[in-house]
Amino acid sequence: MGLQQRWWYASDIMKPLAPVPTHSHLHNADAYVRAVVQACTERGLRLTTTRREVLSLIAKSDHPVKAYDLLDELRERHASAAPPTVYRALDFLLDHAFIHRLDSINAFVSCQHPDEAHQVPFLICDICHGAEELCDGGAVVELVESEAERRGFQPRSQSLEVHGTCRDCQAENPC
Repeated sequence: MGLQQRWWYASDIMKPLAPVPTHSHLHNADAYVRAVVQACTERGLRLTTTRREVLSLIAKSDHPVKAYDLLDELRERHASAAPPTVYRALDFLLDHAFIHRLDSINAFVSCQHPDEAHQVPFLICDICHGAEELCDGGAVVELVESEAERRGFQPRSQSLEVHGTCRDCQAENPC
């Protein structure tokens, strides 16, 4: 495993955070769905056919997926599929941390670590609309939580989505 050094500004002092080991993610949609099925079995959760279909559609997508795009896909298989069906499945998958919601673009992506609940920042490309889960060992979440605590602030939720241009799009559109 390689190590990456990360730097963050905290209290106007630039300081290195502990090196974070790099690791692989579940990019294979079928392996991802199997991992979620296993996690549901271990946690005693019921992964219905519809929930599994929605999960599979999200996992197979290369980009964040909007709820109505999921509904359109489901309707190709089940003509009677309705918005509440999709939203109930999404709620279940979100509640159990199997997917992430990207608030700024109102879309969903599979979680790269379906066996653990966690909060992570995302890098979102404004050109190709790709989204990358930024696995930082919890450094950003810890920084936000510690600064909130220091200020006596009680956070209710947390979401960090960084918009910009990914490496591939920069290479295709140099400016």
